[in-house]
Amino acid sequence: MQEKYTTIFDTSANPAPLGLMGFGMTTVLLNLHNIGLFELSSMILAMGICYGGLAQVIVGIMEWKKGNTFGTLAFTSYGLFWLSLVVILTLPKLGLGNAPSPLEMAFYLGLWGLFTLGMFFGTFKTNKALQFVFGTLTILFLLLATGDITGNLTVTRVAGLVGIICGSSAIYTGFAEVLNETYQKTVLPIFPVTKKP
Repeated sequence: MQEKYTTIFDTSANPAPLGLMGFGMTTVLLNLHNIGLFELSSMILAMGICYGGLAQVIVGIMEWKKGNTFGTLAFTSYGLFWLSLVVILTLPKLGLGNAPSPLEMAFYLGLWGLFTLGMFFGTFKTNKALQFVFGTLTILFLLLATGDITGNLTVTRVAGLVGIICGSSAIYTGFAEVLNETYQKTVLPIFPVTKKP
């Protein structure tokens, strides 16, 4: 007796725009602080927990369900980055640990920069918009690490500008994916990588 198999098509929504928005908006807000526009307040910490953190972890799980290894690793990792950053900033205020030294923060941010550089190479098969997000994010982490290890406020301010650009590019890419899918045409270009024959 021959068995019959049914093909199940994935009709679930694309989770990437949610992850890009969560990452982008939280990154912009933190880096408005880094350029000195306002203090590090509960507003940034709340965004780090909710939109930058939890939302991206959920998106990473959704990307796993879709079989997207890159999306799973990227969104889950950066969601956990935001959650870990909030914990780093909060634990000392609760008396549950010492605040990290500038050297420790430099290593923390430097490792995230190294991780992001590896992910940047993974974007070469996607599109130019995503390449820009990961390229500027790599520079951002390295500048933030340099600012911490040198204590040079100017470097941190420059990092803040790069972070605003990086976050804005993630917001753009998220909107592009939503609008292009909604209108079934290119509303905002993301410049896909063309496959060679």
